[in-house]
Amino acid sequence: MQVAARIAVADDLAVVSAMAEAVIAELTPRRGGAVWSQTDARAEPLAAGLHHEFNDPDALVLVGTIDATIVGYAACHVEPLHDGRAIARITDLYVLPDARKVGVGEAMMLAVEEWARERSLIGLDAVALPGDRDTKNFFETFGLVARAIQVHRSLES
Repeated sequence: MQVAARIAVADDLAVVSAMAEAVIAELTPRRGGAVWSQTDARAEPLAAGLHHEFNDPDALVLVGTIDATIVGYAACHVEPLHDGRAIARITDLYVLPDARKVGVGEAMMLAVEEWARERSLIGLDAVALPGDRDTKNFFETFGLVARAIQVHRSLES
């Protein structure tokens, strides 16, 4: 079994868009997911936004593969800071459930880090929903630690 990550190409758009739909469906019912899905998740049409990022020099879309079959994707972009420096904001990192825990996410994270270092970005940012220990632990293995806790209260009945 060969696990790898590569830059997504136009022919990958349909499968990456389908995975973007899957991650939104998976996270929305979780704690914090309903608000996340309306504030930070990709907006429809998913394919159009992804297509734009495929061609944006300040964005990166990767696919994670097992034996050349796409089983995951990651996306990030350059986010400028107030002092003129910038970070890489990881907006998406998803691996199909049956392909998890074999190194696909790790391969994509290493590629994101390499891309960020090549651009002299000073850090990586990502989000883990509250209670999502697997995601939090995954990011922590790459040195990402909590730097803020975002809180919310619904005013709907």
